[in-house]
Amino acid sequence: MTNNPGDPGDDQPNPFKGTPFEQIFGALGGAFPGGANPLGALGGAGGMAFIQQLQSLMQPHDGPLNWNAASDMARKQVAQASDPSVSQRDNDRVADAVRLADHWLDVATEFPSGVSTTAAWSRTEWLVETQPVWKVLVDPVAARSVTGLSSGLPEEMKAAAGPLVGIIGQAVGGMLAMQVGQGLGALAGEVLTASDIGLPLGAAGKAALVMSNVRAFADGLDVSEDDVVLYLALREAAHQRLFAHVPWLREHLLGAVTDYARGLEINAQQIQDRVQEQLRGIDPTNLESVQGLLEGGLFDPPQTAAQTEALSRLEIALALVEGWVDEVVGQATEERMPSAAKLREAVRRRRAAGGPAEQTFAALVGLELRPRRLRDASTLWGGLRARSGAEARDGVWMHPDLLPTASDLDDPLSFREQATTPTELSEDEFDAELRKLLDGPESPDSDSPGTGPDPAAE
Repeated sequence: MTNNPGDPGDDQPNPFKGTPFEQIFGALGGAFPGGANPLGALGGAGGMAFIQQLQSLMQPHDGPLNWNAASDMARKQVAQASDPSVSQRDNDRVADAVRLADHWLDVATEFPSGVSTTAAWSRTEWLVETQPVWKVLVDPVAARSVTGLSSGLPEEMKAAAGPLVGIIGQAVGGMLAMQVGQGLGALAGEVLTASDIGLPLGAAGKAALVMSNVRAFADGLDVSEDDVVLYLALREAAHQRLFAHVPWLREHLLGAVTDYARGLEINAQQIQDRVQEQLRGIDPTNLESVQGLLEGGLFDPPQTAAQTEALSRLEIALALVEGWVDEVVGQATEERMPSAAKLREAVRRRRAAGGPAEQTFAALVGLELRPRRLRDASTLWGGLRARSGAEARDGVWMHPDLLPTASDLDDPLSFREQATTPTELSEDEFDAELRKLLDGPESPDSDSPGTGPDPAAE
């Protein structure tokens, strides 16, 4: 009979003694009647269930995380609630709303429309359409978690463990896939549009609304559903304009997540302490309970300077994106949509509060999806427009070095407070200013003796 790798009575040396894996295998074995090894209890229903679930998560896959397993878990999560298919009427309704939204936005920003197609999505369609970008966001974190556990072992333990190290990496990747799937499934029940969380999750130029969630959002407001659809279409179309005409912005946001993931460190002692506490109540025949080991606290809370900078860059950028959208939509609706003020406040409260799905994702990835400084950013953009016009406001997006900083958000009305609308110059005045620019400053000695006109020439 094969002994439990975590059993102190093993005849063979335990390569995981003194590591978190010792408690993991010990608890898995002790959870079966008589302390039987779960991997050896193949004749029992519990052992077979455990093996089947483990095998389902450890199927061959590309990358650090099994996205097929994550997708299956997310779809199961969505299926627990109603997810009706969208109708042609829904698609037409979204297309009409986005078309009107783009017309209104033309007078609020110099950026032209960034919409090439429109769509009404079900929650499941949101999962499918946004998965490519979620892979970019999640894979770096998953890679660090999967490799970090095995790399934290001393070399002699790695050699003694042999292929078990790789199996553990696959198991960790499988459990992470379950957790990612649950988080995305929960988000699918909350998001309103393709760009709802401020990141470019959908295909470029595709403006989409998740109609089941839009209707649920509208039910809690004293506003007509048509106004809710139009207001959300305005926000979505504004996002599309910004991402289409600020080419560096997508990489700026997604790159901050990648930079953060590079610095993640696995805290082996913390895992060991949590394993000893949590595995007492875990059913090893149910991997959905085993995956709870990885919820929160897996990574060392202290952050490196580089991680802190990456998180700050992401938080500020998200706030600036959402603040710009808030300001532009507010300008576009000011004289056209009486319900816009109420909808603006409802969206702001919703963005500030977040929800259970975002908390789950934050525990997994370590990133907050909601900007905390949306109001400050909106005030900053609005103040700049009031002083210098929409062109100056939108011109700040020309380069990331021009973006406001955290200190600018602390005092948003002071951002470029000396900026004013450029004075119109006549053609002669423009030529004179151009000559000054091309000639450069005059020499400080230009009036000194010997440098003036030759008296003999007079």
